[in-house]
Amino acid sequence: MMSRKARDVLLYFAAKYDGNYHAIIDALRTKERVDDSLFIKYKEEWDKVDTITIIDDNYPALFKTINNPPIVLYLKGNSDLLSNLDKAIAVIGARDYSEYGKNMTYEIVEGLVKEKFTIVSGLARGIDGFAHEATLKAQGKTIAILGSGIDYPYPKTNKKLYEEIAKHGLLISEYPNNTRPEPDYFKFRNRLVAALTKAVLIVEAKYRSGTIITVGYALEKGSDVFCVPERAGKNSGCNRLIKDGAYLVESADDIIKLWPH
Repeated sequence: MMSRKARDVLLYFAAKYDGNYHAIIDALRTKERVDDSLFIKYKEEWDKVDTITIIDDNYPALFKTINNPPIVLYLKGNSDLLSNLDKAIAVIGARDYSEYGKNMTYEIVEGLVKEKFTIVSGLARGIDGFAHEATLKAQGKTIAILGSGIDYPYPKTNKKLYEEIAKHGLLISEYPNNTRPEPDYFKFRNRLVAALTKAVLIVEAKYRSGTIITVGYALEKGSDVFCVPERAGKNSGCNRLIKDGAYLVESADDIIKLWPH
């Protein structure tokens, strides 16, 4: 058997088990044997992208504070964006958006970019995608956290946006290669979006949605929650969050004035 560094062993099991935290931990705990031929095959793939393992010095400390932290992070783009997250804010919201929601996302994000904020989101259809687009248009810094493999743009309609972020921002996934997305992967992605940021801005969200799950993760770590108000309605997640104490936001200035120190 070939001798290997601990880092390579983590990369091997992350590749073998498609980033599944519990499967990787079980393999390590039971001292599962590393197959030499599979190791070579997997290594050819992980060498094509940047990787950070949980034992590396540059692993984001914020991820170590959450349950089941990613064992391996796969990255494409400018990994230097992880070195300064003091003004990182998550901008998330509905997939089924309105023109009002789209316009507010663009307006607020452009204002935040002027103040050197880093915009973090999940590359989803709708508000997430517009947050990334607005940042790139304003030549700002954006990080997209994927719910699929690092080489698997999802949704397909955001493939061009995925490619632009790889060039001018940063893509992060805890899943290798072309791992296909599963419903739970988006919930897991949301915990990373919340962990990497100091506050969350929500633009249009149903009360029961992945966006609200992200808010839950953010509140667990004590992050501020900002919401753009919506029209009155039973399923208005933003309005309900504002009633529960979230900050009402109508412009970037509202966030900048209240930004955590």
